[in-house]
Amino acid sequence: MPATAQDLPLLLLAAAAEVTDAVHRGVVAAGFDDIRPSHGFAFVRMAPNGATVGEIAEHLGVTKQAASQLVEELVKKGYAERNPHPSDARARLVTLTERGWAATRAADAALARFTQHWGRTLGAGAAVELRNMLAHVVTPGRVRPCAW
Repeated sequence: MPATAQDLPLLLLAAAAEVTDAVHRGVVAAGFDDIRPSHGFAFVRMAPNGATVGEIAEHLGVTKQAASQLVEELVKKGYAERNPHPSDARARLVTLTERGWAATRAADAALARFTQHWGRTLGAGAAVELRNMLAHVVTPGRVRPCAW
């Protein structure tokens, strides 16, 4: 049976799940076994300059209440802290602690290993070509869990 592009969306979702799983395994292997992938997606929004709970909620596609609960969990575990917002006295800026940055570095290292694996599997040229094709059709910066 000839290949068609009909299953492209499912393959992209499967690829995203593989990336998420690889990063999570790498973070756990680095000793951060008390966080979930959803925490990592929140870390992406908090880095580099922090974010409000509302901004985290928007980034994750969840309610402010759900984002507030996630932030509370990260604060209790020592990954994030609440700080005064520099321009809005009513808001708090949620930033990563050194522990949060260490988990982020572990995730970055896992991403690098995943990229190297795909580069070896596909060949360096094909991996770069795939990256460039995806960059042409995907909006950059929209890194969050898939939920509907």
